[in-house]
Amino acid sequence: MAARLICVSNRVSLPRKAAAPGGLAVGVLSALKRTGGVWFGWGGDLSEDDPSEPEIHIRDGVTYALLELRRDLFEPYYNGFSNESLWPLFHYMPTKFRFRHEEREAYEAVNRQFAQKLAPLIKPNDVIWVHDYHLIPLASRLRELGVRVPIGFFLHIPFPYIETLRVLPTYAELVRDLTAYDLVGFQADSDLRSFHSAVAHCVETARIEPDGLIRLGDRSFRSGVFSIGVDVEGIEGEAARAADTQIVRKMVDSLVGRKLVIGVDRLDYSKGLVERFSAYEQFLETFPDNRGHVTYLQIAPLSRKDVQSYAEIRRSLEQASGRTNGRFADADWTPIRYLNRNFPHESLMGFLRAAQVGLVTPLRDGMNLVAKEYLAAQDPADPGVLVLSQLAGAARELSAALQINPYDSRAVGHAIQTALTMSLSERRDRHSAMLEILRSNDIGVWANRFISTLRQTRESPSPVSRLPAVG
Repeated sequence: MAARLICVSNRVSLPRKAAAPGGLAVGVLSALKRTGGVWFGWGGDLSEDDPSEPEIHIRDGVTYALLELRRDLFEPYYNGFSNESLWPLFHYMPTKFRFRHEEREAYEAVNRQFAQKLAPLIKPNDVIWVHDYHLIPLASRLRELGVRVPIGFFLHIPFPYIETLRVLPTYAELVRDLTAYDLVGFQADSDLRSFHSAVAHCVETARIEPDGLIRLGDRSFRSGVFSIGVDVEGIEGEAARAADTQIVRKMVDSLVGRKLVIGVDRLDYSKGLVERFSAYEQFLETFPDNRGHVTYLQIAPLSRKDVQSYAEIRRSLEQASGRTNGRFADADWTPIRYLNRNFPHESLMGFLRAAQVGLVTPLRDGMNLVAKEYLAAQDPADPGVLVLSQLAGAARELSAALQINPYDSRAVGHAIQTALTMSLSERRDRHSAMLEILRSNDIGVWANRFISTLRQTRESPSPVSRLPAVG
């Protein structure tokens, strides 16, 4: 049997019998099932004192190790440092950035807790795959505990260039922690270049090879681009099945023959929703013939509602949709349907399939899987058109989408009009070209590439020394 894989993520949920896994879980679970692996992370429970040992569950040959977190640490770790320091900075939005030493200390404490509870579960031949910005220090903490198996890290969000990263007072420590991994993976070439800029700035002796190998004195580690995909076949099946479900039929029937423009985003300022609502309002002004004939459905589940900036964006969107609907609505037509709730994944795929236009216009995104899901959900015989932000990682692969700058409301409006009037033959050609790309790099290919590269790294990395202070 292949060496066992241990995946570590901030949040882990046990699979539910009635729900098929979506997104990241598809690729991770496939890899874990092959090795009888372990998925380790926070299970959602909080404790008043130091947590007990992880709660172990076994499902379909996969071991789920669910950790409790201390209640007094969770808020500053998650809503604080992770999402008010790292998240805005990594998305190039320093005006949203806030730093507090006590939140950074909680972030370190939680990562130390992860390491202490994970270390006893690790076997000599394991390889460990750590996911995302919540757990950057984890390899350093595991190395301090004597763990010497290969550890890889994949960042799902962008990585900022060094001149932006330096806004963070503890940026040098962050870079040091990333150098403790044996493999560091990113979504796009720009993220990799930014990481290299940070390593070169923080470690004068670092040598960065053309193939992504980084030499740091007596040790080295690998870095590379591993653009995440989606489960194309799974989404195709979900979307086709959902088309005949009551919830999707009800939504389609309510359009009364009108064309549908759709957006599906977590409620977050990085998704460009305020700018998107403004662009749609301008679209209705510029192309008045669409009034009464096009409906824009925006699904935006609440996100991190305890963070002030997220409450502000919710108010802004409610005001923007109210203004547009107040200006243009008729007795039998509402221009914008704005929903702050989530739906089952299969229902969402059915909604995407029914839409003539998919609006994916983040101000910055590591990848944005909704763009790929929209394409995979389409009927190839009569596909819709993707309007995609140039600032999403997906834009590098999906060149046949109508690409726009999300800050340019006039360009977004014109792209919507182009999409709505595009000929069937052109829609088919664009969709076919992008679907071929999605199939060649689906979620399984992505997971296999990363894990294969990680397994090729050396078995016993040397101890990681602290980086020199940086002014």
